[in-house]
Amino acid sequence: MNKFRIFLTGGDGMVGSNIREAMPDSEFEIICPDINALDLLNYQAVDSFIKKNSFGMLIHAAGIVGGIHANIKNPVKFLVENTDMARNVILSARNNGIKNLINLGSSCMYPREGKNPLKENSILTGELEPTNEGYALAKIYALRLCEYINRENQEFNYKTLIPCNLYGKYDKFDPQHSHLIPSIIYKLHSAKENNTDAIDIWGDGTARREFMYAGDLANFIWFAIANFNKLPNVMNVGLGCDYSINEYYETAAKIIDYHGKFIHDLSKPVGMKQKLVDTSQQKNLGWSPKFSLAEGIKETYNFYKSAH
Repeated sequence: MNKFRIFLTGGDGMVGSNIREAMPDSEFEIICPDINALDLLNYQAVDSFIKKNSFGMLIHAAGIVGGIHANIKNPVKFLVENTDMARNVILSARNNGIKNLINLGSSCMYPREGKNPLKENSILTGELEPTNEGYALAKIYALRLCEYINRENQEFNYKTLIPCNLYGKYDKFDPQHSHLIPSIIYKLHSAKENNTDAIDIWGDGTARREFMYAGDLANFIWFAIANFNKLPNVMNVGLGCDYSINEYYETAAKIIDYHGKFIHDLSKPVGMKQKLVDTSQQKNLGWSPKFSLAEGIKETYNFYKSAH
């Protein structure tokens, strides 16, 4: 039996690793060359790789990613390399006749003053959050490129999923490069190990964020593949609820069994005050995430302890 072959970019990243782990059965075959085997910043290399293989679908999950600190420090890298990767991957897919593609966007594509919950049609209706504008512009470029390809030729189904913030197994835990939850896990675990009686929180902790366990997104992607024709061209994937930064710290502290104090550093940037995506289309498809916040953080912390 011929397997349905999927070209997955970013297969070694957090999202890609969870997608591979969640693969439902043996009718699929995932091809995900690492950076040593395929440089996604080289158009000719990507085009040649796709030409030599036969794929039924492409999932573009690769990207230069990081938290607020990394985005502020490296805006050129976040803009240019994410744009170049998207261009190379999506155009090569189109030029080689791959009809079905899933492009992963980001909720930072939404305007900083956008009305919450953030609806898909509000993209490009206002200014972006400055702290991650470069990354957001690259993701908007990829979204529009997919839409333009669909518009030019209706045989192509290039769909963009916009996940809320993610965390989970295979995440980056280095506080200089990580997102909020892995950074919290690292800080609390280190503080517990070193008997540190207080840790800093950037800002007053009231900013709200929606973080979904990456295993849930991976399960949705396989659900989306099985229901690809029902999938809208642009669609949020999220929890439909959010928590304050303080609540993330408090939940993680209980799981890690850390009993120190939290000190708010009001001199630090916090980004958008709220970023909650509208999940109406997701609910219409009949899918919802399975992991609660506490369950997801517990799974992630167990992974962190096993990997460090």
